[in-house]
Amino acid sequence: MPDLVPVRRALLSVSDKTDLVPFARALESHGVSIVSTGGTAKALSDAGVRVTPIEQLTGFPEIMGGRVKTLHPVVHGGLLALRDDPDHAEAMRAHRIPPIDLVCVNLYPFEQTAARDGADLRDAVEQIDIGGPSMIRSAAKNHAYVAVVPSPRFYDKVASAMRANAGATPLALRRQLAAAAFARTAEYDAAIADFLSRRFAAADAASAADADAVFPEQLRIRYRKVEDLRYGENPHQRAAVYRDPSAAGQTVVGAPLLHGKQLSYNNLLDAAAALDLVHDLASTNPGRACAAVIKHTNACGSSVADSPEAAADLALLGDPLAAYGGILACSAPIDADAARRLTREGVFLEVIVAPSFTAEALDTLRNRWTAVRLLAVGERTPPAPGARPVDLRTIAGGALVQERDALAPAPDEWTHAAGPAPTPALRAHASTLWTIVKHLKSNAVAIGGASPERPGSVRLFGAGAGQMDRVASCRIAVEKAGPLAKGAIACSDAFFPFADGPEVLLNAGVTTLVHAGGSKRDQDTIDLCNRRGATCLLTGARHFRH
Repeated sequence: MPDLVPVRRALLSVSDKTDLVPFARALESHGVSIVSTGGTAKALSDAGVRVTPIEQLTGFPEIMGGRVKTLHPVVHGGLLALRDDPDHAEAMRAHRIPPIDLVCVNLYPFEQTAARDGADLRDAVEQIDIGGPSMIRSAAKNHAYVAVVPSPRFYDKVASAMRANAGATPLALRRQLAAAAFARTAEYDAAIADFLSRRFAAADAASAADADAVFPEQLRIRYRKVEDLRYGENPHQRAAVYRDPSAAGQTVVGAPLLHGKQLSYNNLLDAAAALDLVHDLASTNPGRACAAVIKHTNACGSSVADSPEAAADLALLGDPLAAYGGILACSAPIDADAARRLTREGVFLEVIVAPSFTAEALDTLRNRWTAVRLLAVGERTPPAPGARPVDLRTIAGGALVQERDALAPAPDEWTHAAGPAPTPALRAHASTLWTIVKHLKSNAVAIGGASPERPGSVRLFGAGAGQMDRVASCRIAVEKAGPLAKGAIACSDAFFPFADGPEVLLNAGVTTLVHAGGSKRDQDTIDLCNRRGATCLLTGARHFRH
């Protein structure tokens, strides 16, 4: 296997023409003969680069609107031939196949087409490249003799190597390019498989109900690295953040950072948790502003109000001590009033996440803090057809995958099990608290209700989360809520196995208890609520969050 292989003939066929002409001129400066196709050939010719059209090499015209142009033995023979194999050399002479020493191909923009809102299936299918991946794979397989360039990001590296080696490519570079090329075709095929499976599942109700439509036999992760992070959860852990190329809508990964230093691993984790919560609240409270303050992925404050300023104010009031140094997300754009509330004395936030920020709000926040990160995640968009988001968690030896907990509250369907009948307003407030408790770590209990500070608003008064027993969560929630527990609603993420937890809540003044039900001892809690005159609602669904 030779180290240095001179590049005498190169085939260039690209969709992304970024820096194409300078790269072609760099090849031309070494006397390389350039073969090209369609639009690439025209772009090069228009720029004054000498080009041999592909049909002159193959002796066969492009057909079927360009669907077939490089799928020809002359092309793939020139790429796959082992130059030191006598049989291969004889086949090349017999069939007049010239060797191709470099292939520069980037693929049809399938990913970009599929990511568009309402992407048309026929348009997406037409952007599935066939000849490009075939040439990339042929060249990468024969990297002993052929350099494959699958992206403009390699142009400078290849040009520099050829300058340093009198127009030849070194083996180490060809190996690196081959690995990158196979990674690119794998990513490309995974994107196609993902899009088609989601689209076909949406079109076929039977398939959509099939577990294989959600959990394929082979799980392929094709996330793309956005950046390396300073460190992970702790300074001794290295970390990076990756983006799912198929992700659409609001996300903190890759969102524009309008102010502040680089986000940390913990910042991103908490910001994503805050955005998830306000997204869920906004889904059931259209037209209202929803906010959440997150600490260690748990909500220490959350609210639904009539303005971003009111929502931010009430979220911060949920637990002012815990909110210090937390992450705040809002479902509505941050305006000047909200920014002034967030910059009051005694408030300190690491990250603020919102769809957008007004110019005045940005000025206010930037002048108050030099380091606060301001993330603009854009407006909410409906999920793509057939989208079935999943959560993935790695464990030693494998991974656990589940459908994301997208169950929305249905307060009108909850069972009234004890105490006074709930009013529609009470059910609506309980629905908000049920959504909040869904975003707390189990065992979780949330106390809240109508805001005494802002009529017409709902907020969290106090929460207990992540405890080993539910009674401890009740005690912490009561302590956090303080006097506001009197007359409030308490939600649990799962059933109460005994009446001891509910007794802690009712002793603090809670008058409405909401939980999943389903315990063998549900009747103990129901009897307790009847004795104490408290309303008890059973949701029939739990929201464990580990």
